[in-house]
Amino acid sequence: MSICERRIDMTDIELIEKLCNARGASGFEDEVLVIAREYLKDIADFKEDSMRNLYIYPKYNKGNRPQIMLDAHSDEVGFMVQAIKPDGTLRFIPIGGWNEKSLPSAKVQVFTSSGYISGVIAAMSPHLMTAEQRNAPVSYDNLVIDIGATSADEAISFGVEIGAPVVPLSPFEYDNKHGVMHGKAFDDRLGVGAMLMTVKALENAKTDMDIIGVISSQEEVGERGITAVMHNVRPSAVICFEGCPADDTSAPSYMVQDALRGGVMLRYMDRTVICTPRFTSFARDTARKKKIKVQMAVRSGGGNNGAYIISSNGGTPVIVAGIPVRYIHTFNCIAVTEDVEACVRFGTELCRELKKEIIEGF
Repeated sequence: MSICERRIDMTDIELIEKLCNARGASGFEDEVLVIAREYLKDIADFKEDSMRNLYIYPKYNKGNRPQIMLDAHSDEVGFMVQAIKPDGTLRFIPIGGWNEKSLPSAKVQVFTSSGYISGVIAAMSPHLMTAEQRNAPVSYDNLVIDIGATSADEAISFGVEIGAPVVPLSPFEYDNKHGVMHGKAFDDRLGVGAMLMTVKALENAKTDMDIIGVISSQEEVGERGITAVMHNVRPSAVICFEGCPADDTSAPSYMVQDALRGGVMLRYMDRTVICTPRFTSFARDTARKKKIKVQMAVRSGGGNNGAYIISSNGGTPVIVAGIPVRYIHTFNCIAVTEDVEACVRFGTELCRELKKEIIEGF
């Protein structure tokens, strides 16, 4: 089996499981970086900046060649404790974009001085609700996290402090028979996993470019980490690996552009960026030539690191390679391994095809 025909195996699933179970709300991504370092420790050197961006320098690079940067962001949407109420429940605010209607009764993990503890976003029993409460919209003003404390002093004794990060408690599950994955943080831990697998797959591949991997922080709160990254590196081109919202259960059939089992998604544009058109076309044609499933998307919403990358360093060609994820930015995501596999094959083949003169034509 050639490098680019490699299939996802249980070692890869174990990597994805570790990444998705890692607690890493924006600004608190440390656990993700530990996993990445361990996975590539034998073939790469690392550098980390104060924003918790991780730079990955494969030892197989030859040096003095143009660089392709492979980017994926480490953070997940989460919450932060804003205040401790007298009854011991926790007021909180969102980190990143949530559908508030999905929050009541969801289980969460709250960071404390002795590690993470479990809690639940309180949902009032219907027996106790008035008609007005039943019809009221869901708002952070009337949501709290219950950790089982009965007073503010008791909550503090649990080790909870203002500013503590909170993430979903949704352990990763894998249906091996059908290749279906369930869990949290698929945006963007599936992208991180695909990027890491691509870096490893390129170890024995012939390329005309050097590779730098980047796991960037704080994408969910305004692409902040990648802003620092692009002041520190000057790649010739960038591939952003993303977990992207699947629309195959929500859009009319003629509008479906990011379907499970549809392969890698290439995004032409969203509300923040028009990805480099010539690069996107080259990537699409490469996928088709290599018989890799590819689907094209034009979005009126959303955003990604490409928005900052494209205008950095005097202009940097960028594309977004997405893995379809159902129910993104919720507690329970669904994705399939064959789409991760397609994304890894795509990233590997594209890095093999890119050359300095091709990039200069973008």
